[in-house]
Amino acid sequence: MSIEVKPATAARFDDVATMLGPKNPISSVCWCLSHRVDSKTNRELVGPARGEYVRKLCDRDAAPGVLAYDGADVVGWAAVAARAELPFARSTKIPYVDDLPVWSVWCIRVRPGHRGKGISHALLQGAVEYARSRRAPAIEGYPVDNMGRKVDLTMAYVGTRRMFERAGFTKAANTESVSGGFPRVIMRLDLQPSALHP
Repeated sequence: MSIEVKPATAARFDDVATMLGPKNPISSVCWCLSHRVDSKTNRELVGPARGEYVRKLCDRDAAPGVLAYDGADVVGWAAVAARAELPFARSTKIPYVDDLPVWSVWCIRVRPGHRGKGISHALLQGAVEYARSRRAPAIEGYPVDNMGRKVDLTMAYVGTRRMFERAGFTKAANTESVSGGFPRVIMRLDLQPSALHP
């Protein structure tokens, strides 16, 4: 199976909606906004307003994430953005490692029926490449350190330490955050090592 990963641009908004939107258009679902906007904005955005907010994100110069395709079918999503734009910038539980203007990848979703085919790995690699294309000096993820134990599917969107390690990330720090009963760690990948270490 050949998976292609592309930025979530305005032209691909329908595919973003397939991955993130509700079956009922007036329902209030996450739309991958709970870690993208502050809690007040998150509470205020209800029903179709959530999808419209994401549509505007897709209209911006920097895409809000990447999409995975199996042929013409969209099969996955990963959220990626500069940490400075996200609530993570003010997090008391997930510390800064240093003062680099890092990017974050924090939500990886694969459509039911397509799981177990390596799509999450392709998405993570696609997020890394997109951050690199935006000249990010490094990229972070905040997965669970589950030590091989099963992660509840509803909490699996944060990824696992092993998955990030397979993509070349290394552990940079512990956090005070927990997901699905497991501690979360900061995994970091330098994207421009020659610029960081002349």
